[in-house]
Amino acid sequence: MSALHADHARDLQAFLLGVLRDRELAQEALQNTFQRVLEAGHTARSESIKGWLFKVAYHEAILLRRRQATQDRVLKKYGANVPEESSRTHAPAVNLVREEDIQRLRAALRELPPEQRTVVERRIYQEQTFAAIAAELKLPLGTVLTRMRLAMERLQRRLRPDD
Repeated sequence: MSALHADHARDLQAFLLGVLRDRELAQEALQNTFQRVLEAGHTARSESIKGWLFKVAYHEAILLRRRQATQDRVLKKYGANVPEESSRTHAPAVNLVREEDIQRLRAALRELPPEQRTVVERRIYQEQTFAAIAAELKLPLGTVLTRMRLAMERLQRRLRPDD
């Protein structure tokens, strides 16, 4: 594993930076790539390991981009404050539904375990990167990402429209 990292990490990092255009996301994708190496690297043929690594890195980058876009979309939809302008331009019924959605989100956020709520609040309200959150909380980046993922899953289940 360390030999693979030493041989390919720099090239993979440059590749991921080109794909993601964000140094911290690229680092995160690189870590996820080497996590996949630990999980499934034994299935790759040694003569094609470099190609396999780049393929895995690309998929991890796309997965991160999609996950971040989804999280940002959901959290912007259920933001902490309703802008004054939007409340004037929407019909009263739409504003009422939006306010109810916001209240449901706030209640769901309060129900999160404190360690998950802290990560969500820092990411959304303070607009911190995952790397900055990890550094401030003195936690591994993977732990912060897991907490965010678990919080998002819990919020999605809690906020799912009633059928």
